[in-house]
Amino acid sequence: MATSADPAWTKFVYGGVSCMAAACVTNPIDVVKTRLQLQGELTKRNPSEPLRYRGFIQGGVQVVRDEGIMGLYKGLFPSILREASYSTLRMGGYDVIKEMLGGYDARSTPLWVKITAGATSGAIGAAICSPTDLVKVRMQAQGVPGKASAYHYPSTLSAFGIIYKGEGVRGLYKGVVPTTQRAAILTATQLASYDHIKQAVLAAGVLGTDGPLIHFAASTCAGFIAAATTSPVDVVKTRVMNQPLGPAGVGLLYANSWDCVLKTIRSEGFMGLYKGFIPNWLRIGPHTIVTFLVYEQLRRMAGLKPI
Repeated sequence: MATSADPAWTKFVYGGVSCMAAACVTNPIDVVKTRLQLQGELTKRNPSEPLRYRGFIQGGVQVVRDEGIMGLYKGLFPSILREASYSTLRMGGYDVIKEMLGGYDARSTPLWVKITAGATSGAIGAAICSPTDLVKVRMQAQGVPGKASAYHYPSTLSAFGIIYKGEGVRGLYKGVVPTTQRAAILTATQLASYDHIKQAVLAAGVLGTDGPLIHFAASTCAGFIAAATTSPVDVVKTRVMNQPLGPAGVGLLYANSWDCVLKTIRSEGFMGLYKGFIPNWLRIGPHTIVTFLVYEQLRRMAGLKPI
């Protein structure tokens, strides 16, 4: 990992840019994932009733049929805005916090230091930038044919204003708890596993020296680990953020994150928490790969040490 002699701001900027590039690639997958997670919300499956979205591939085709190709790019701007804020903090903060814990040498840094640094930087970034995630989720969910959307925003910037006027500052931070929980788990598993797996592969000498091949292999493994650990929290986050509100600004479906977990299991079974797992994995996987390939190259071009 980069030493303390490297300018701290570069780690934040390059981390944010790499995640913004990944968001542009994976936004269509994110839209399908969101639709699958909200489909059949709090209803027991009736085999006689056909599902609009029957899996990842058919779901993507259905979105294009219903809304055109641009339907797959709903929420792209808030997604990029989210990466520019949240991911800038979590990616850059990982290095800084890891070094604060004594992790200067990537080859000898304990796994617990990497996990702690990832969880802390992810939680800080998500807690501050949660409104961007809220807008992204709601804009990706709107426009499903035959289903009345709880929210409709003409643009990203207007969405922030509408939410603030109608729900106040607390409304902008709706779902901040599951969002922060997911970000802590995601960053702890994604960054720490990439860091640790990469060093293990380098030590074994099976893929040569540090380069794109090792970056690809380590990020592929890290993407799967991150998807497996974050999927249930991601479902809860999406549902809490997208639920309709009563006159008092209180959610009509869930009182809190734990209430959402219990109601989902009661109505849809335990696997209801893993709705959208395949597109979640197919999103986090490529997102992780693009992020680290771009991040490592930006660090190399700037003369910084690789992760």
